[in-house]
Amino acid sequence: NPVLRKRFTGKAEFVVNFFEFIAQEVREILADLGFKTLEEAIGRVDFLDVNDAIEHYKASKLDLDPILTFPEGFHSDKPQLHKRIDQDHGLDKALDNRLISDAAVAIENQTPVELNYEITNRNRTVGTMLGSVVSKRYQDIGLPEDTIKITFVGSAGQSFGAFLPKGITLNLFGDANDYVGKGLSGGKIIIRVPQEVKFVPKDNIIAGNVILYGATGGYAFISGQVGERFGVRNSGAVAVVEGVGDHCCEYMTGGKVVVLGSTGRNFGAGMSGGMAFVYDPSNDFVSRLNMEMVSLENLDEDDVEFLYGIIGEHSRLTDSEVAAKILVSFDSELYHFKKVMPKDYRRVLDVTVEAIERGQNVDEAIMASAHG
Repeated sequence: NPVLRKRFTGKAEFVVNFFEFIAQEVREILADLGFKTLEEAIGRVDFLDVNDAIEHYKASKLDLDPILTFPEGFHSDKPQLHKRIDQDHGLDKALDNRLISDAAVAIENQTPVELNYEITNRNRTVGTMLGSVVSKRYQDIGLPEDTIKITFVGSAGQSFGAFLPKGITLNLFGDANDYVGKGLSGGKIIIRVPQEVKFVPKDNIIAGNVILYGATGGYAFISGQVGERFGVRNSGAVAVVEGVGDHCCEYMTGGKVVVLGSTGRNFGAGMSGGMAFVYDPSNDFVSRLNMEMVSLENLDEDDVEFLYGIIGEHSRLTDSEVAAKILVSFDSELYHFKKVMPKDYRRVLDVTVEAIERGQNVDEAIMASAHG
């Protein structure tokens, strides 16, 4: 953005120079200690100045000997203070190897495939390696929507669908751990209970904490409640969920979140972009909303159209009873929705509209507004 760039007077060479100064100072400190390299300094607890800490009254009953003692073999010819054995992360046993193999035709020539697997919580970051192969071949464009459709049955481990790119859809009948859709990058994640269960999905937890952390795009439809920090740092994904814990939409900068159920406290803390829509028939949501950076607004025509479409999609994909109930009486149920809008984001939108109407440069108008 040339408008922003012209305000920045720094140069890359300044950063290089700064780190050269740091490197020089590190060399001087090492030389003062009698070391030639950082490798020689690793583990040398005998060079630590700990007297002030040990003599502090709060540490009078603290025994630091276990962490200030040389490990066995330290002075031998083969010290054990450095990496000696490569870690085995078991990637050769990851479920994604099967996904990549079975979806080969879709990856190679974009021929749609539908796959089915059982899943357990030992299967972590499912879909991430598959997404990596797709992204390497098609970059940020990804594949056409639903080119690779995968259905899982069971309990997914952490980071189910992390960094999933466009064109991959993961449909889970079961439940999932934390970090579902972390870094979601255009893909689609659907989580719903198995058809044979007897309990009411909207009243039960179906996925864990920190879902959609840092997501940049894509969709998530979750029929049931989830844990805390749903949508934290989301910058572009669209999600529908039926209940959330504390800190929902924390530090969110983009995207849209629709909550068709209860919320925890501190909703919208640090939220600077995007929008949230909360179904609030009991009319008590505002008591759990952090108003420091957001405010409540009335729905406009675009909001109504969006809600009808996305709730309809949620109903179609998950057979959600709460979504179906809202759709049946949509006009009257609309009055129960609260729209959460970041104050600065609203200001930018308003300035953008005014600039376009006046024929002004939008970037310059926004910068002028930011500086009063």
